[in-house]
Amino acid sequence: MKVALAQINPTIGDFRGNVRRILRAVRRAERGGADLCVCPEMCITGYPTRDLLLNRDFVDDNLKALQRLAAEVGAMPVVAGFAARNRSSFGKGLFNAGALIRNGAVRRVFRKMLLPTYDVFDERRYFDPACDVTVAAIAGRRVGFAICEDIWNPPEFWQRRFYAADPVEMLAGKGAELLIAISASPFAIGHQALRRSIASRIAARHGIPLCYVNQTGGNDELVFDGNSFAVDAGGALIAQGKAFSEDLVFVCDDDPPLASPRREGPPEESVCEALILGVRDYARKCGFRDAVVGLSGGLDSAVTACIAARALGRGHVRGVAMPSPYSSRGSVRDARLLARNLGIDFSVVPISPVYRAYLRTLAPHLRRRRDTTEENIQARIRGNILMAFSNRYGALVLSTGNKSEMAVGYCTLYGDMAGGLAVLSDVPKTLVYRLARHLNRGGELIPAASIAKPPSAELRPDQTDQDTLPPYEELDAVLSRYVEKRQGPAEIVAAGYGRRLVCDIIRKVERNEYKRQQAPPGLKVTSKAFGSGRRIPLAQRYY
Repeated sequence: MKVALAQINPTIGDFRGNVRRILRAVRRAERGGADLCVCPEMCITGYPTRDLLLNRDFVDDNLKALQRLAAEVGAMPVVAGFAARNRSSFGKGLFNAGALIRNGAVRRVFRKMLLPTYDVFDERRYFDPACDVTVAAIAGRRVGFAICEDIWNPPEFWQRRFYAADPVEMLAGKGAELLIAISASPFAIGHQALRRSIASRIAARHGIPLCYVNQTGGNDELVFDGNSFAVDAGGALIAQGKAFSEDLVFVCDDDPPLASPRREGPPEESVCEALILGVRDYARKCGFRDAVVGLSGGLDSAVTACIAARALGRGHVRGVAMPSPYSSRGSVRDARLLARNLGIDFSVVPISPVYRAYLRTLAPHLRRRRDTTEENIQARIRGNILMAFSNRYGALVLSTGNKSEMAVGYCTLYGDMAGGLAVLSDVPKTLVYRLARHLNRGGELIPAASIAKPPSAELRPDQTDQDTLPPYEELDAVLSRYVEKRQGPAEIVAAGYGRRLVCDIIRKVERNEYKRQQAPPGLKVTSKAFGSGRRIPLAQRYY
């Protein structure tokens, strides 16, 4: 049996466009002699659809799109994910479902049993869980169907399982000879290795080959990496798709294990590709061709500009330097050199005259000594200037703050946080340095001075980040344990970190949640990003 894994990049709500993408893959699968073409979870609607599923017209349009797709499908069976109605008198009224299509009609519908409600997932808000699994005869084989989370519950894999049911066990009990898993699994560092490990464990445990097809592309803060694959009955990898792009992967029953499977490189490599795809698709799917980036001469803005130029093309990115009275001479020089290296447009807009006007206007009212008020005024002036470029040229403002800064509130609300997309908001500062070196591996794009000089907001004389923050190596280590690994203060202190340091960082993280809830959407690349996957009350006294 020959299966085609159609790794496509759908756009949420673009039913006609999504059907066209599916059909292009189907035609290629037919020409390649496939017995079955499999497309990702919710590929007709795009994923995650969120509250669009509460719109009756949206659900109806998704069903009409499924029928248009079915009308174009011939003898080769096709699997595609969609939102199915639940006709029972109770529940949410919808299933996360897959359709088995053949000869112009939907022949079978299978439904997702395990509905994730953790991190960025909230599927029980919209869907009802299936009560049973589906096995169908295709090309003389009994094929069992699962949808994403359905395969994430092997009993021997987790210390604590999320679900009582095991759909894979049920499929094996019904005599499945091949497992098909359709998925929309977003990228996170190390997540692809975890997917393969689970699939290999399942296949070996039951002695059943498994084909896994994943969505690719960016939708809002999520980036889907593709990386579709197949494992044989012993769990060995026999096929794999491309990372971060559309692909059609053919796999046969008797394919031998891959002699040299592609392995995940260092985190900076996959994170760089994820950010490029995330920026490209966010801009494209939201109707932007151009972006504007404030260039400080520092590392974060330099990395953001490099990502933008790779994502959108150098002719579609404008860098804007906005020196203040406290900017070093080297800051504008480094920003100009970066723009020249990248081949992007570059403007210099000094903010000193505007800043002085602010101070004169506020002088009768701000009578105490200067503090962060004056620093934040500078940041907010810059935010206004970038938004002016955005308004005039229809360009998307890319904010440049990293995860370390966002975590502890080392950022200015309505200032450097202003923008339409936060490119690095889930990238710790220590990883930003690694990204910079990765981007420079083919030649110097980011000036060496931007990497070497001590990080500084340059909002007061001789300012550096470390005047306010602990060394980034310490800060990022504590943040990783607290935010991503969900360790508490006692556990982090027991790992060797000072109690005062740990408590201070955690206090800053929680007290600055109000800022992050007003930030632009940020691309998710770690296991736990700030945003929809981390929900902390603003009015609380726990910390």
